Amino acid sequence: MSRDEVPAEDPATLDRLHQEWARLAPELTRELATGIPEDSLALEGRRLITRWSEPHRRYHDPHHLLATLEALARLTAPADPPLPVRVAAWFHDAVHDGVAGDDEEASALLAERVLADLGGSPGLIAEVARLVRLTVDHQVGPGDDHGALLVDADLSILGSDERTYRAYALAVRREYAHLDDVAFTTGRLAVLRALLHRRHLFHTARGRELWHEPARRNLAAEIDACRRALGGAGA
Repeated sequence: MSRDEVPAEDPATLDRLHQEWARLAPELTRELATGIPEDSLALEGRRLITRWSEPHRRYHDPHHLLATLEALARLTAPADPPLPVRVAAWFHDAVHDGVAGDDEEASALLAERVLADLGGSPGLIAEVARLVRLTVDHQVGPGDDHGALLVDADLSILGSDERTYRAYALAVRREYAHLDDVAFTTGRLAVLRALLHRRHLFHTARGRELWHEPARRNLAAEIDACRRALGGAGA
């Protein structure tokens, strides 16, 4: 399969993503160098969707990208999210090989290259790449409104209903199928505890309203499951 071909396992989700890119394109075009052919921007959208559709992905896939875009829309409704945040959402897991930190850095570098090739302004390129790099640890500094939006949207799955959360947790496990159960569960437990013990799991007022309480319940339930799986060793 060439890099410009998109798998058709979930046509509805892929269709939605093509529509979302088409909605973004006119606004993005205004921020790019004059003379960029419309076909070039459409091609980059297809390439991004292809990346998100790689067969090894189980959670960081087109569903996650669409969910992140939809969460952003909920956070800023009735206004559209700021352009750099929307663009960063498209790139934030565009590279995913299952290596925390390296994946986000590679995704940021990809964003820098693609946007530079399209004639993006230095300011736009720098802000998009900065936002992508925030998704390494989802820590946001005071007054970073753009960062708060992207991070909250990326973590919105934590505040989903119980059934959706269980499906998410299973998908994450499948992405790390190369790890044995003890290694995965030990690492997962550390991540979950770090999230649960944060003072602010979500950084925007709207994010806290939408997702804070269910997220804490979901995290606590998965922590208990991990501890049971480890036979109490994770206590």
